[in-house]
Order: sequence, then C-alpha cells, then structure tokens
Amino acid sequence: YVALDRTGDCPYIRAQVDSLIGSRARAVGRAAHFFVVVGNSGAQHLPVADEQMHRVRGLIEPSVEAMGFRLVQVSLIGNSNRPTLQIMAEPADGSEMDVDDCAKISRAVSALLDVEDPIAGAYMLEVSSPGIDRPLVILEDFARFAGYDARLETRRMLAGQRRFSGKLLGQQNGKVHIAVIGLGGETKDVSIPFEDIVKAKLVLTDELIQSTLKKRTH
Repeated sequence: YVALDRTGDCPYIRAQVDSLIGSRARAVGRAAHFFVVVGNSGAQHLPVADEQMHRVRGLIEPSVEAMGFRLVQVSLIGNSNRPTLQIMAEPADGSEMDVDDCAKISRAVSALLDVEDPIAGAYMLEVSSPGIDRPLVILEDFARFAGYDARLETRRMLAGQRRFSGKLLGQQNGKVHIAVIGLGGETKDVSIPFEDIVKAKLVLTDELIQSTLKKRTH
C-alpha cells in the first residue's frame, strides 16, 4: 500500500515494500568501514559506514538525479522486524519538495528495489524532503547554510573532541569552519577537514524556522 502522511514539515510518501530474497548478513563486531560516495554531479558526500546503504545509494541515485532531484540521504531505521528505508531527496533546482515529487521518487525507487532486491526481508519505504533541521552531506551544504547553527561529528579526535556544535562559517579549500563557544565563553573558529566529518545536521532554531518560512512565502 501507499499511505500519505502529513505530520511532518513536508508531506511524504510511505510505501510498503516486501523483499523476499535474502542477502548476506553483516558480521557482528566487525570493524567499521567507510565508503566514499560521489554522485553523478561529481559532488562528494559524507562517507557511508553501512555497506548495504552504500549499495542502495549507488543503485537509486542515477535515476533520482535523472528525474531532477538530489539524493540527500539513504538510511535504514527502526527495529529489525520491520525496518524503514528512509530516502531524503530535494529538487536540484532549489525549489520546494511536494507530495507529487515524493510520489514520483517512490515509484521509481520501488521499481528498482523490486528488481535488484538489495535488502533482505520486509521493510517500509519512506521518501521525504530533508526537513528544516536537515542533514548536511556535501561540502557545498556547509557554504549554503553558513550562518546557521549545526552539530558535527568527526571520525577522529580534533582539538580534543569529536563532537562540535556552533554556527557554521562556511567552507574553504575542503575544510568546514564552525564557530564554537569555548569553556571560558570565548568564541573560536574551528577548521575541520570535510573528509573527517561522519555526521552533520542543522540545529532547529527560531532563526532557521523563520528563514525557511520566509523562503516558502516568496
């Protein structure tokens, strides 16, 4: 079935997909491996730690981009009995994502998944916009959303920590700059190599909400 859910900031399509062919199970306790993702546009994404999601992304991204959208994030969430394959996408031209866009992507992705069957067992397929407090996944995102608060996590210790929270200052020469508040209350500019970032997203603030609403009314 396909059900429409309007509880979020953008309507999205949820479609049930039943996968009957098994795939190799991921070994428990295995060291994490990261896979570098490069889209058809040439933009480098944050690394994907899950081999299965790396495969799914590689499978669906060409079709999503050919339809005029940018694939933001692919992840498998929820419990193991009925997980949800969450696909976040947005129009490549910067326009607003609507329910028809979600439906188009859902139909195209469902067809690909039915043929390739990359995920064992039954699961839900959810297609949505990235949302207001969106993940930041390509280098250009950190320039696009400069001036807004964000949280970043790195794969290794940098300046004595792996988690950073502060105002984005943009990016330069492959490094993301973020203004963080020190223990003494001072503001400092921290430079983080993009390849060291494993997770990043905007923080939901009044400023971000107002800016988003203003864009939608123009």
